[in-house]
Amino acid sequence: MISKARRTRILDALAVDGSASVRELAERLDVSESTIRRDLQRLDENGELVRTYGGAVVQPRATSVQPGDPERLEDPWTVGDDTEASLKAAMGRAAADLVADDQVVLLDIGTTTSFVARALRGRPVTVITGNVAAFDELRDDEAVRLVLLGGVFRRNYRSLVGSLAQSALDQVSADIAFLSCTGVRENGSVVDDMAVEAPIKQRMLAVADRSVLMASDRKFPGTGSLRLCSLADVDTLVTTEGANPNTTRLCTEAGGTVIVA
Repeated sequence: MISKARRTRILDALAVDGSASVRELAERLDVSESTIRRDLQRLDENGELVRTYGGAVVQPRATSVQPGDPERLEDPWTVGDDTEASLKAAMGRAAADLVADDQVVLLDIGTTTSFVARALRGRPVTVITGNVAAFDELRDDEAVRLVLLGGVFRRNYRSLVGSLAQSALDQVSADIAFLSCTGVRENGSVVDDMAVEAPIKQRMLAVADRSVLMASDRKFPGTGSLRLCSLADVDTLVTTEGANPNTTRLCTEAGGTVIVA
């Protein structure tokens, strides 16, 4: 059991800095790193923080920043106007066409991947996801074998994250993974702006035979500082008209395929 005093000091440290490494917390609390790892594991399981590789981050809360603020993170559950929704639906259908019957499919967080789920309705496939919106799209579909990853529920992002989700992915072998991101840099780096999501996305890439990046033209260059992978690491890029051609070319030059929905 974690002591009340140690729990308070760990959560206070995260409240100030937003994140902390195991080493930093061990030094601050004057305990061993193994003790801190056990404490973080327990607090993650209790939903009080999110365990990450090498440390932890504060459990995310809904932002009070107003739309239009340049510091506002994109809300993945705001699809946008009818045009944007139509484009995402087209991307979802193009992505679903890459899936063969009886395959095992990994779906990442995001509105675009939930459109992939919608396009997979009625198909004899297995879908594994921590995307609760994608789960809702398929929960009543008897044709789809549906697996929901465990983890801490982030209500504002409708996703399951943390060490339980990562551990579950270690048991998975998938045919194809559909990944989202918040940006694709001109040098081909695929980035994200949420530290709690990055380890899960990277695990999905590692356990799938094929990877598909879902990135509309808005994501070129988009935002984010956490590097997930490179365009050269994905097999297929599904995007929309207006994506930077010099950037998308990096995918085809590495042997990948670009699909414009």
